Amino acid sequence: MSQVLAGLPRRSVGGVRFTIAPSPQLVEAIVDSAREVSEGQGIAVHFANAYTVALADSDPEYAALLSSPRSICLSDGFPVAWFGRRFNPDLAEQWQRVSGPETMAGVLSSAPSRSRHYLLGGSPETLALLVANISAQWPEAIIAGSESPPFRALTADELAAQDERVRASGATLVWVGLGTPKQDWEVERIAASLPVVALAVGAAFDFIAGTKSHAPQWMRSTGLEWIYRWGSEPRRLTKRYLWGNPRFVRAALRGRTVDH
Repeated sequence: MSQVLAGLPRRSVGGVRFTIAPSPQLVEAIVDSAREVSEGQGIAVHFANAYTVALADSDPEYAALLSSPRSICLSDGFPVAWFGRRFNPDLAEQWQRVSGPETMAGVLSSAPSRSRHYLLGGSPETLALLVANISAQWPEAIIAGSESPPFRALTADELAAQDERVRASGATLVWVGLGTPKQDWEVERIAASLPVVALAVGAAFDFIAGTKSHAPQWMRSTGLEWIYRWGSEPRRLTKRYLWGNPRFVRAALRGRTVDH
């Protein structure tokens, strides 16, 4: 584990252990960590929200994945950050929401000459738009490679070939947009195989590519983004919210003791 990231405070919400720092500090730590990793010491970064915590509460294997020694979990969601601040007042100022799209944008604009980015996920059309928009917004960012894997599970040989393409590209950061929880398993697998920082950033590909619209800033800053997203994708998100939110609250309240 990178000493930069390992040195940040960590506390639990609902059984998931989060790394806490303001977003600009985490962006810097991710960029620095990508320069530090060596063979066998990759880092898996998860952007965990209320649904992630609910899934971990219901699935011990998924919970163990998020607790892997090479895993870093960041608070992608106001409910996670709110519970964290409420039960850990010593970290209230530091414990902020850290979203995948904003982190990806921050890293792409930071130290571009020292980072090489690999994009893994999305449809071929979304991936093409993503590469074009990154090139337009952050022209100095180095895109080392990109690919849209098939929707089905890959064979062992296909995964080995994919890893070799990433390795040959010289990438230091691998951005993975495959949806939760699939992308969390994939970044852990990549980090175990390659000396990179692998980040499971979910909808970041769609937002930066422009295939999905962001909620207005006032909704993002007040914790109401979920209402906008629910209205935009009711069929996909209704079950997630109706099942996940109550389970998250139960898990968070069950583990409400301060965890140092």
